Amino acid sequence: MSDAAANNDAPLMESSHNNVRWMTLNREKQRNPLSLQMLNALIDALDRANNDPDVRAIVIAARGPVFSAGHDLREMSKQEGEDRSAQLQRMRLILDTCSRMMLGIVNSPKAIIACVQGTATAAGCQLVSACDLAVSADTASFCTPGVNMGGFCTTPLVGIGRNVHRKHAMAMALTGDAFSAEDAVRFGLINECVPADQLLERTTALAERIAAKSAQGIRHGKADFYRQVDMPIEDAFAYANEAMVRAMTSEDAEEGKAAFFEKRPPVWGDA
Repeated sequence: MSDAAANNDAPLMESSHNNVRWMTLNREKQRNPLSLQMLNALIDALDRANNDPDVRAIVIAARGPVFSAGHDLREMSKQEGEDRSAQLQRMRLILDTCSRMMLGIVNSPKAIIACVQGTATAAGCQLVSACDLAVSADTASFCTPGVNMGGFCTTPLVGIGRNVHRKHAMAMALTGDAFSAEDAVRFGLINECVPADQLLERTTALAERIAAKSAQGIRHGKADFYRQVDMPIEDAFAYANEAMVRAMTSEDAEEGKAAFFEKRPPVWGDA
């Protein structure tokens, strides 16, 4: 899919360059909410990218001053003529769809990078946490403000709490305060923050560097990492040892070792 193929009216714009699929949230005036429409657009886009052998890395970005304000509060509020049972059923559908999208990022065989140009709030912050890597502008901020509206950002903490120390996660959730990009690096929510005018360049360079690696190695390695990371350490070593044997005897690993000894660039197989 080329840049020319992107639909400027779609909630999600897609383009590809150098084996990297860019998915850009395109509801700038609404602060790029994770509405049901946007969630389904992301699920569909991820599915297409996962099944496209030409896509070797994915970047999730956004237009405007806000990366994502999280769930659409109007969509999460009671609708006219709707009883409580119907409201709860609709809210559960939205949250279940959001969980499916977040898990789709974690379970994707491709490396996924968040490119955060502005504020990431609540489920928007959760979206950042779901990605394998995250680069942000130094002007971006991150918050989970549910407590400010009488609620609590419980579902965003599922992802955020698996990225950062629990005391940092609770500081975000209990205060509802906005934290800087520098704080987000310190917490472990993002990998780095860069000057805003360098964000696209730095993210592109990172994505294309990853896209040049073995797709086979990344596919298996990402899945193995997320499987072992929450295991007890003895189980993790047992699992990782077997995964390492598989990895180091794969076709791409044999090619990589041959290229190393022959002092030439490796030629990876198909994804």
